[in-house]
Amino acid sequence: SFAYFTIKDRLPQILTRVIDTLHRHKNEFFEEHGEKGVEAEKRAISFLSKLRNELQTDKPVTPLEDELPDAALWNQYLDYQRNLPNGSGEPSWFQSPWLYVECYMYRRIHAALAQNPPIDNFDVFKEGKAQNFFESQEAVIALCTYFQELLKNIKDLDEKQLQEELFKLLQVSLWGNKCDLSFSAGQDSSQKCSPLQSLENMVPYILVNDMEKVWSLLVNAKKNRTERSSVRVDIILDNAGFELVSDLVLADFLLSSKLADEVYFHGKSIPWYVSDTTKHDFNWTIKQLGSANHMWMSRCGINWEGNLKKGVWVFCDHMFWTLPHDFSSMSEVAPDLYAELQKSNLLLFKGDLNYRKLTGDRKWEFTVPFHQALNKFHPAPLCSLRTLKSDTQVGLKPGQGEQVQASEPEWMVSGKYGVVQFDAGL
Repeated sequence: SFAYFTIKDRLPQILTRVIDTLHRHKNEFFEEHGEKGVEAEKRAISFLSKLRNELQTDKPVTPLEDELPDAALWNQYLDYQRNLPNGSGEPSWFQSPWLYVECYMYRRIHAALAQNPPIDNFDVFKEGKAQNFFESQEAVIALCTYFQELLKNIKDLDEKQLQEELFKLLQVSLWGNKCDLSFSAGQDSSQKCSPLQSLENMVPYILVNDMEKVWSLLVNAKKNRTERSSVRVDIILDNAGFELVSDLVLADFLLSSKLADEVYFHGKSIPWYVSDTTKHDFNWTIKQLGSANHMWMSRCGINWEGNLKKGVWVFCDHMFWTLPHDFSSMSEVAPDLYAELQKSNLLLFKGDLNYRKLTGDRKWEFTVPFHQALNKFHPAPLCSLRTLKSDTQVGLKPGQGEQVQASEPEWMVSGKYGVVQFDAGL
């Protein structure tokens, strides 16, 4: 399975890169923290080398031994895996659900640093995320320029034109999801050219296209809002770099077109899946744009800084997003987060990992309805914007999956196909 190759090849590659990154920063740790920094680096590397060995030799998954706030939940989850009626008893790296062990690896990487002050705040993936951003400069400039031009006459657009622009920016945000460093094991995955030019040609690759439903939901919410109520959209973020910029442009469009009054962004509270967005990445990206020596880039950055100050944009991170649980258990494991999402008019889930967690990462029949695969996870109407990079997909028309499979055997894992898949909730 694709899962097997991920665990066998991609995850050890990612661990090797992490170890390498720490090696390369040895002098920096010494300059900042003296001998303590170097000692901490050595301990972290030895922890990670041990982890890589456990993975490659299919050792049992061990409980977490750190004192971090989520450790108890992780260890309870391990017990749950041990006691599954159809399980093999002791979960190991190759004999466990892929989603679980992949998340577990990133949590152990975090522990390797968190347990070793003074380098406990070092993000081993930060360089890769920054590089992805800088290497996507041309695409970022093209998108910011397009958007700032659009803003000049957004007041004059009629409903049909607004809808067209929304669909364009939803697609840019969808295909922005191709820039994924955990998928390429940290190899270059930047967006080189303007994504706007190729949108027409990409439409046939959207297997489920519910953009009309997203549009009518937003338009109805706008019409029905009162003085007291506001329209809120939540974006559950995926990758930093170009994808994040495409999400920010989409969010700004929602506010500027008055389709939404406030946008909440949900990021990761710890470095995750190589390129996932943390609070630091979020703020860093907006600062980079604001200080860019390109007029439209800096205009975007400065406006977005303003949105955060005014409180119409809010960034939140919650521990739940970096737990191994799929989203159907959110109401039980993180009732506070579930209640927060219930305040939203629309939840936009970005990317493949969120899709896997929405659908429980199961080997569904392609025609199973999305609503059913969500397994009672319905805090609010939601839409998944996802390019396919793992072998789970639901909500297709009869024969559709088989048809694509016949011409492209790798269609589920190549990132070439995407979905904009909507569920109205209860």
